[in-house]
Amino acid sequence: MVATSHDVMPDIELYQPTDEDNALALADNLGRDGWLLAGGQDTFGWLKDRNKNPQAMIELTRVDAWKGIRETTDGVEIGALTTLTEIARDPILTEHYEVLAKAASLVASPQIRNVGTLGGNLNQDARCWYYRRGLDCYRAGGNICYADSPQGLNREHALFGASRCVAVSPSDTAPALVALDATMVIASASGQRTMSAEDYFIGPARDITHMTALNAGEILTAVRLPATWANAEFYFEKVADRNVWDFALVNVAAAMKMAGDSIEDVRLACGAVECTPRRLQTVENALRGQSRSEALAEQAGQLAVAGAEPLNYNHFKVPLMANLVKRAVRG
Repeated sequence: MVATSHDVMPDIELYQPTDEDNALALADNLGRDGWLLAGGQDTFGWLKDRNKNPQAMIELTRVDAWKGIRETTDGVEIGALTTLTEIARDPILTEHYEVLAKAASLVASPQIRNVGTLGGNLNQDARCWYYRRGLDCYRAGGNICYADSPQGLNREHALFGASRCVAVSPSDTAPALVALDATMVIASASGQRTMSAEDYFIGPARDITHMTALNAGEILTAVRLPATWANAEFYFEKVADRNVWDFALVNVAAAMKMAGDSIEDVRLACGAVECTPRRLQTVENALRGQSRSEALAEQAGQLAVAGAEPLNYNHFKVPLMANLVKRAVRG
């Protein structure tokens, strides 16, 4: 009887707007009670386990204005409802912004990429199993972090930036967007605002119940890639327990502008090491103006992990992160 009731979906009102204005009006009216649904890969797990109980769901998949990849006068704009498969295969992105296409191609499995969207991958909630299973941790409104306890299972958790919660950002595309200096387009019933990808993701020290800067009633509608980083030298690598399906143990995204062997400019970001994608500005500063070499790559790797505070079971992430950054600098 318990198993049967657990498998029954809760009663939720479903709204299916077909244009921007209706979607934004619904998001404004429902506020935090309106759950935004795109591909559903994050959503259905929450509902199945009954650890989230939204009153209403706003399915966005019929809003065509938020789909597709378009060249603009100063770069490329990608609708937030564009699927990960479309991003991985798009000729504009594979030619000019390969780091994002590669990141999208490594998310989960082909079946998930076919329905999962860019917005969904960026906005998914923390993947800590204590939180996901409904325990009363800090992120869920309690007064403990089970993962950061003497008996806590924290192999996949943070090396940096922990503030009560040690869960990491689970998105593969997020570090790529930070490396590309992307701009996030956020819409609401009252208008539109933009912010950098780096500022879009927030840590628990700022708001432990949310992982992005979206306010109630707001929707991420698009991501803009600047022309300034088009055709740079890119690198993306993800290490996971399995090549298919698994979230990253660590990933790295790099964008470099080269003049021969000299690094003119660079942006580096790692995922799955902090609650947000971790921009490696200290490493970037050390690389600019330098000639690429094995010694420089080694220095970059060691700088990347300076200040890391591993937990009981994730010490292996420190050399893993250092080596991924080293490989990214090598190219």
